[in-house]
Amino acid sequence: MLYPIFLRLEGKLCVVVGGGQVATRKVEGLLACRARVRVISPEVAPSLRRWAQEGKIEWWAREFRAGDTAGAFLVISATDNREVNEAVARECQAGGVWVNVVDTPELCDFYVPSVVRRGDLTVAISTQGKSPGLARALRQWLEARLSPAWGEFLAYLGELRPRLLKLEKGEKERVLTGLVGPDIVEALERNDLGRAKELVRRVLDSSGA
Repeated sequence: MLYPIFLRLEGKLCVVVGGGQVATRKVEGLLACRARVRVISPEVAPSLRRWAQEGKIEWWAREFRAGDTAGAFLVISATDNREVNEAVARECQAGGVWVNVVDTPELCDFYVPSVVRRGDLTVAISTQGKSPGLARALRQWLEARLSPAWGEFLAYLGELRPRLLKLEKGEKERVLTGLVGPDIVEALERNDLGRAKELVRRVLDSSGA
C-alpha cells in the first residue's frame, strides 16, 4: 500500500534525466509547482530547449553521470535506456533521494498520479503503477464531471473560513455540513456557481454567521 502525499516543491531542486516528450510533461508539472528544475540529456525537445533559453530550467547537455543527483530533493528518470534508468535509481536509493523511473514501478520510490485540477482543488488518482491507462480513464471521467465551478466555489469557501472559525463547535459542524449539501453539489455539477453561493448564504443566514 502506498502513502498518499502532496509535496511543497517551491525552490527545491528536482532533477529530470531525459529530454523527450515524457520528460517535457514531467518538467511542466514541476515548473507549475515552482520547483527548481535541472534537465540532464544530450538532446531535448523544443519546449525544454526554450525553457532553458528563458532561464526557467537548467539544462545539462550531456549524458547522466555518477553524482548528478547530489543535492536533489527528488529525481525523475524518463529515458528509454534501461541501463541509465537503473543507474539513476541506484544512485538515488543509495543517497536517500526520492526517485521515479517512468514506466518501471519496481525502481520507483513514488509514482506521479493522474491529476484533475480545478483551481486549488486537486484530485489525484493512482493505481500503484499497475495500470496507467485505468488512471488516465478515471481522470478523464472526473474531468468531464468536475465543472470549473468547483474550483471557484473552493476559493469562495476559503474567503468564508475566518467567519466560520468563529462559530461554536456544534454550530460550526452543522454549517460546514450544510455548505456541501446535496443542493449545492447539484448546482456545482451544473456549473452554476451563482446558485451554489446563494445556497451558501442561506446556510450562513440561518446560523447568524
